[in-house]
Amino acid sequence: MQQQNYEEYWKLTNAFTDYNGKKFLDTLAVCVKFIDDFNSEPYSEEKYNRLQLEVEKVNSITLISIRKSINQLVKMGFINSFLVSYHPQAKEYIEARTNKKRETLLSKIIYSNSSFNRAVNNESSIKQINFLIQTLIEKGKLSKEEIIALMLVDIEKHNEPFIKSDELQNYVAEAIKFGFIERKYNQIGYLYNILGKLDDLVFVKDDLYFREDAEQIFGEDLKVITKRRDPYLHRLYKNQLQEECEELYGNPICVLEKLTYPVLIASHIKPFIESNEIEAYDPNNGLLLSRTIDSLFDLKYISFKDDGKIIFSKRLSKDVVEFWKNYKLDGNILNEKRRKYLEYHRQLLKKIDAAA
Repeated sequence: MQQQNYEEYWKLTNAFTDYNGKKFLDTLAVCVKFIDDFNSEPYSEEKYNRLQLEVEKVNSITLISIRKSINQLVKMGFINSFLVSYHPQAKEYIEARTNKKRETLLSKIIYSNSSFNRAVNNESSIKQINFLIQTLIEKGKLSKEEIIALMLVDIEKHNEPFIKSDELQNYVAEAIKFGFIERKYNQIGYLYNILGKLDDLVFVKDDLYFREDAEQIFGEDLKVITKRRDPYLHRLYKNQLQEECEELYGNPICVLEKLTYPVLIASHIKPFIESNEIEAYDPNNGLLLSRTIDSLFDLKYISFKDDGKIIFSKRLSKDVVEFWKNYKLDGNILNEKRRKYLEYHRQLLKKIDAAA
């Protein structure tokens, strides 16, 4: 593994998350018209400042946000650096009558022309999304940790158009060790937002697949499994769980192990895919857990009684039961609503055990 500067990661600009929204389309339309009108004029800061004033006329946002929005269009590949050209399908994207058509165009534009290293005044041929998708082709699926670790790969120094599995796992270990996941939450969210909108890619829980592969693996269950989370509401949900821990314990911890892990999971009690819109983002329907406990809890190998004592599935090996048998949740987090969600969770455990 090459020596890595952990501040040199894939950096995205994301003034917009809705690529079908009026503000995004209006900003793109202004940029395309401006480039058409002044494409023979060489780049200068004065030219860039004029474009910003044109964008300001359609979007009443701050100068910083205007610059960020234009740079986002450059990084995504809609317009090219130095404001002299744009992607051949940019106009078609603006004029598309349906969001579905835009979804396909978005995928083509991003795959063929995006580069997170680009800026209005800086060109780059490094294509991070292509590298990620080529890696997905090689592996078949990418976990959340692997996607995040990819953001640390210096593609320019990489000899192949993808990264091999064993090397990628080294990056995963480094990302965890250096706290990259926690420190760069926004950047990670921006990448997930883009990936979630590309044609023929699908997230199953936190794993990324090509849709055709996922359909073969999960069949009819795929529609249920891929119910999409609202990234902003999910962030608020996790923030509330962290705030609860800070109030009760002084800092965010795994509420079962009482350990301050660098990465904690906002684990749903009633599964997200079975929850309505209120339940899905209700902090009472969540527990802040370590990765290990979250995995056991999510797969219904363990649950909890109303008094916090741990319940074990019959599918769990005796050595694991022996290790965790004395752990329990504190009563101060077991309010009435959370107990009701836990009752639902216990029934799921029993149902799976009965079918095993």
